[in-house]
Amino acid sequence: MEKLVENINETFESFKADAEAQLETGNKAAGTRARKTSLALEKLLKEFRKESIAASKQ
Repeated sequence: MEKLVENINETFESFKADAEAQLETGNKAAGTRARKTSLALEKLLKEFRKESIAASKQ
């Protein structure tokens, strides 16, 4: 689960950088990357939820 949390943090940092680039400079490509990254982040967070629930049941 530790590696999953690390992956979530890396993915979020990537999202944050792209989202800021879109907001600050109007970079359309960064907006596209941010939207794609948000989908990946959603999947990672769902996986975290599953693992967290499984760990709490042990």
